[in-house]
Amino acid sequence: MNFNTIDDNGRIEGFCIVKSVEKKTSSKGDVYLDFTLSDSSGEINAKLWRYIPSEHGEYKAQDIVKVRGTISVYNGSDQLRVERIRTVYESDKVRIEDLVRSVGYSGEEMFDELFALADGFSDEELKTVVTAILSDNKEKLLYFPAAFKLHHAVRGGLLMHALSIVRLSESVCKIYPFVDRELLISGAILHDISKLDEFNVGELGIAEGYTVEGNLLGHLAMGASKIDEYAKRLGISRKTSVLLQHMILSHHGEPEFGAAVRPMFIEAEILAELDLLDSRIYEMREAVSSVKPDEFSGRMWALNDRKLYNHNRKTLEDNTKLF
Repeated sequence: MNFNTIDDNGRIEGFCIVKSVEKKTSSKGDVYLDFTLSDSSGEINAKLWRYIPSEHGEYKAQDIVKVRGTISVYNGSDQLRVERIRTVYESDKVRIEDLVRSVGYSGEEMFDELFALADGFSDEELKTVVTAILSDNKEKLLYFPAAFKLHHAVRGGLLMHALSIVRLSESVCKIYPFVDRELLISGAILHDISKLDEFNVGELGIAEGYTVEGNLLGHLAMGASKIDEYAKRLGISRKTSVLLQHMILSHHGEPEFGAAVRPMFIEAEILAELDLLDSRIYEMREAVSSVKPDEFSGRMWALNDRKLYNHNRKTLEDNTKLF
């Protein structure tokens, strides 16, 4: 289903995901369901009026459903009036990638590229710790987003972000041969590894919010702790462990952006700069992709409250397919 594709009568039918659902009571005393439904085209508010559980079924967040209804405008926004709804059957053969905004690139391929790089390191300590952490977290890495709302907040976005920075790192090392390539790539692969513990994410690859640990500690502190734990268990030297921990703790660059410390060696500085570059390029492309040629976006809070201009010199294709 695509919420932007409706027939001449404003009707739409297809599969989507229940992002949230709440049972409410109308001013007339009737029970209804207030949904936020989503698919790869975006999300929409939906109402199922005069809700009867035995007739309509019961639903929760992350359910995949088939919906038929009519879209109209309410208070300036589209709203879907649900006429029919049911959970999916196996025979429907629904693909998650068709419903969830995804990176457009295989999680297995991205994982394999990163693992092969680490497995080819000449530095045995870096090779050991990076491949161990990748192997132990493979299942989640294949579908996890990199954020709740901002950059790479799509299915597979965490691996995509890491792989983008790794490829940028390879180019930087060609220009500056004195940079420790394997240390930089190790930091690039692992810098956001504890986002796996920071967000509540179902197998659909949608972040529902932050975990308790995510709120209280954040992925930088948890990531450094994970490195320390693996290093001790695997017999990695204290120096290698501390270098990797510092790269994770400093990769946000400045304390005002969440860094525990500022980068204090070259590879840590490069990682912080590339992390910022990749996140901003993604966010800018996201914003400009929905802007008509020769027009400006609204002000972007995540980009220092800037408006962005679509010069239209190069066509922007699907903004999730960057590989």
